[in-house]
Amino acid sequence: MEKNLNGFQQLPGSASSDANNHIEKKQIRRVLGIDPGLANTGFGVVDFCNGRYRMVSYGCITTDPNDSHGTRLMKIYSNLCAIIDEFKPTEAGMETLYFAKNVTSAMGVSEARGVVFLCLAQHGIKVGEYTPNQIKQAVSGSAAGGKELVQKYVKILLGLETEPKPDHAADALAGAITHLHFC
Repeated sequence: MEKNLNGFQQLPGSASSDANNHIEKKQIRRVLGIDPGLANTGFGVVDFCNGRYRMVSYGCITTDPNDSHGTRLMKIYSNLCAIIDEFKPTEAGMETLYFAKNVTSAMGVSEARGVVFLCLAQHGIKVGEYTPNQIKQAVSGSAAGGKELVQKYVKILLGLETEPKPDHAADALAGAITHLHFC
């Protein structure tokens, strides 16, 4: 895939190059993708302009299981606020909560999601929520694909040399791409 001078990934079907000046300059959309969890909250920042994606940053907020519950939630909150302050996204995308077999981990994810929603609301960022199948479909073209397929397509769509790690960060990038796909 071709990249322009700003590092944006050329998408299939979009204009072939900026050199021809046939592309009307448009505003860059910056989206924060989030994969919430109490132990690990993945984040990914993606820009979209002129039909192209560009990865800005990604990573994972990891909390210590030996810390108090409140301390872990505060770490997610303060780190996410810092990420928002640094990258200034205007939109966000996140996977909807689905019922897990492990009620304990589902509760932690729910609490982390609450912290994420609070942080986004305080920063005036609207969030789109997407089902796991919507994310798989938007990123890989198939709702039947697994995590490996989604990670492979995140790598391709963002023009990365390797698949983003850890998995939580890759899932967050997929959430940002899905938001751009649907909104």
